[in-house]
Amino acid sequence: MTAKVLFTGKTHITAGRDGAARSADGFLDVKLAQPHPAAENLFGAAWSACYIGAIQLAAGQQKVTLPVEPSVDAEIDLVNEAGAFFLRARLDVSLPGVDREVAQRLIEAAHGICPYSKAVHGNIDVTTTLA
Repeated sequence: MTAKVLFTGKTHITAGRDGAARSADGFLDVKLAQPHPAAENLFGAAWSACYIGAIQLAAGQQKVTLPVEPSVDAEIDLVNEAGAFFLRARLDVSLPGVDREVAQRLIEAAHGICPYSKAVHGNIDVTTTLA
C-alpha cells in the first residue's frame, strides 16, 4: 500500500534582525527577530492544532458527540541541562460537557492519532492534563 500525502507545508525562514517565517501559500507570515521563543510558540501552536483534530477524530471513532469545540493550552519549554538542549511539553485540554472518563479516553486516543504526538513520543517529556 502506498502512502498518500495529504498536505505539504512549505516554509522559508530567514534569520537576523529582520528574520521571518513565511509559508509558500501566504497563510503564515511571522516576524522572527529572535529564533526563540518563536520556535517553541510555533511548535506549540502546530502541535495543538493537530492534536485538536485528533481529539475530534477520536470522538467520531468512539461515537462521542462533543457539545462544544475542544481547546488546548500548550506550553513548550526549551531546557538546557549540562550544555544539552531539549524540549519539555505540557498540554492542558478542555472538553467541556464531556464526561471526565470519556474525555480522558479521547485525549489518550488522540496521542495515538496525532502525527506530532507520535513524532515526540519517547523523545520529550509530555504531560497531558484534562482541565
